[in-house]
Amino acid sequence: MMNLGYQGKRVLVTGSSRGIGYAIARSFHEQGATVILNSKDAQRLEQAREQLQSLGQTPVHAIVSDLSTSEGVSTLVQAAGEIDVLVNNAGAIPSGSIDKVDDETWRTAWNLKVFGYVGMIREVLPGMQERGRGVIVNIIGIAGRAPRPDYICGSMGNAALIAMTQALGGSAPASGVRIYGVNPSPTQSDRIETLFRAQAKASLGDENRWHELTHKLAFGRLARPSEIADLVVFTASDRCGYLSGAVIDVDGGMVHRDTKASH
Repeated sequence: MMNLGYQGKRVLVTGSSRGIGYAIARSFHEQGATVILNSKDAQRLEQAREQLQSLGQTPVHAIVSDLSTSEGVSTLVQAAGEIDVLVNNAGAIPSGSIDKVDDETWRTAWNLKVFGYVGMIREVLPGMQERGRGVIVNIIGIAGRAPRPDYICGSMGNAALIAMTQALGGSAPASGVRIYGVNPSPTQSDRIETLFRAQAKASLGDENRWHELTHKLAFGRLARPSEIADLVVFTASDRCGYLSGAVIDVDGGMVHRDTKASH
């Protein structure tokens, strides 16, 4: 395994009790980093911590907090202490057209994924700038690059996060900090399976045929969480020390095809 220099480093991954977040935390843990997990679901978070801790000796911590509120953001940052890498990953924006997503659903989704990311960066960035080092990675979603009317809430939220990442990532290196983003396409997870099952039921009349809908994706499959995780761990390391302000599309080239995919 390539040594990426994470021994002694502290890494905070939000929304890390399962899915992409857990895979990212696991990759950092495998590299020797002290990982801090986060979720608002205490039971699932502790299960994730125990599972990850069983894989190695490096400490794994878990902090329960709801990042859709400013209080939850502050609680997490204060409890986590000084961190070297922040991975913003918490949040899942529901699909739907503009006439189907009501105000409450829209605001609830953005409070976590959009304003949650903003709040975490506001809390963490000043300390990194003062120390003259640190990395912030925003896990966003390909719909911000390829907006869709049937995923309008997510497309707009992701587009806003892309703009923030580019703007802050352009200025942060002046203080020794790097900020960049990753846009995954649909990735294997319980949430994505649920979405595909709903689509299969509507279009094919059978939710159990959802795998057929993945054939139109790049390489004929969903992305794997480990593929996103390994990219994040490598690009957050000093081996990619000149990367900032960029948002990397991990969609198998789907954004350049007629058939677009959303995350």
